[in-house]
Order: sequence, then structure tokens, then C-alpha cells
Amino acid sequence: MEFKTTPIADVVMLEPRVFKDERGHFMESFNASLFSAHKITGPFVQDNESVSSKGVIRGLHLQRVPHAQGKLVRVVRGAALDVAVDLRPGSPTFGRHVAVELSAQNSRMLWIPAGFAHGFEALEDDTVFLYKVTDYYQPSAEAGIRFDDPELGIPWRTPAPIVSSKDRILPSFREFMAQHPDAFGT
Repeated sequence: MEFKTTPIADVVMLEPRVFKDERGHFMESFNASLFSAHKITGPFVQDNESVSSKGVIRGLHLQRVPHAQGKLVRVVRGAALDVAVDLRPGSPTFGRHVAVELSAQNSRMLWIPAGFAHGFEALEDDTVFLYKVTDYYQPSAEAGIRFDDPELGIPWRTPAPIVSSKDRILPSFREFMAQHPDAFGT
């Protein structure tokens, strides 16, 4: 497996070795020892799955301390533009984002540590997105920022995305940081 840096050093793209033959393919998607050696640590405590139609944007979501989550994400059917926004005050990449295409075809995964907002846009119908997270979902810690905040400049591909009513009313990046300056315990 290759571990590749992104423009935000703590966000890591993983490219597993995929062995293909006439039967299909095989790949290793998780190896605790190998991941730990690359500073991708759990423990992972919950797996989540979503299925989305083309043009759906989910996010940008996060959980605040004490339930902040690291996420290992991948697409097993379809394709998605996956986005992580650095919300760690004091980080040299604070307020910047990484956008990576994940698909069943490329088998890439993305590690997003705690301290980031996360979201994705389904690029194909019936996109199946898997999340492996480091803390349990806690409604009291749930938060997010607007997916279309112009300050973030995220290059979403769908001009008229399908977004939940809950995600449409999330605060802007600046509003969120003013309301939750200690979202990650800093």
C-alpha cells in the first residue's frame, strides 16, 4: 500500500495494491500495524455506510471534543469528490481544504484526522461511501459548516447539488469558528 501526502500534511491518501484477474480483484483495505507506522491510528470503533445519488453533497460534518473523529473513507461503488477542511486553530493549513476523487475504480482511501470538517459529492448514481471512524457518533458533539461557503472555495462539480435541509442551514466557516473556538480542545 502506498501512503501519499496531500497539500495538508496530516491528511493522507492511501493507494492499496489491487490484484486483478479474471475472477475480479483482491486488496487489503486495513492493516493496523501498517497504518500505525504511518500515524493513522485508531482505535476504529464504528463503520458507517451511505448510498447517494449523483449530485448529492453530504457535509461538511464533524464532531467536537470529546468525541472528535478521525475518519478513514473510501468508495466501493461509484465515485465521489471527497473534501477535508482543516479547522485546527494554529495549524499552518487552517481554513484550507483537500479535495480528492475516490472511486470504486481507483480504490483510493483518504485518512482525515480529528480536527477537520468532512464532506463529499457523489459523482455517480448509487455511490456507496464507507467511513471507518475513531469515535462513536454522539448527537451532542455533532456540528458542521456550509458546503458552499465561498471563503473555502471548494471546487464542487455539480452546479445545483442535492443537499439536505439540515446541511443547508449550517453556519459559515467564520461563524462556526466564532461559535466553537474550542471545537477540538485547542
